[in-house]
Amino acid sequence: MFAVILSLLTLLGGCATAPLPPPSGSAPELANAIPYRFGEEVVVRAMAQIGTPYRYGGADLGGFDCSGLVFHVYGELGVATPRTAAAQFEASERVSRSELRPGDLVFFRTSGQRISHVGIYAGEGRFVHAPQTGRNVELRSLDDDYYAATYAGSGRLGRSGTGVASAP
Repeated sequence: MFAVILSLLTLLGGCATAPLPPPSGSAPELANAIPYRFGEEVVVRAMAQIGTPYRYGGADLGGFDCSGLVFHVYGELGVATPRTAAAQFEASERVSRSELRPGDLVFFRTSGQRISHVGIYAGEGRFVHAPQTGRNVELRSLDDDYYAATYAGSGRLGRSGTGVASAP
């Protein structure tokens, strides 16, 4: 599936088109009805930001921090999310690593015991994230030594409505 999404993204990247409008219906209703379509749309939108610069506190096309990327992508789809990685973790419904689906969130403890980093699961063990100052939004593997050691859990937003609300 990752290869299909990457091929689609490459094909769309060659076109000078605006981002797709959100699917009709409220995001939580749509997500509950067709969760795979919703998750795939989350991934396509996240992958479209690969190469965008990291910007502390950023949540727009000028640059993203990790939670700002999640905030922006889900916001484009009409799902209001909290702004910090820790708050996104609290608002999400827990899913095991074996149950991850594209569009789910993966969380990390990169400094101490608190949740301090988040990425968007893309499938096949990979995730999109805004890593740190001086680096751009990128695709990485959950099995990379650093991320495997700091992985703290996974969550799902916008599928059950737990902890999230539809944007007006």
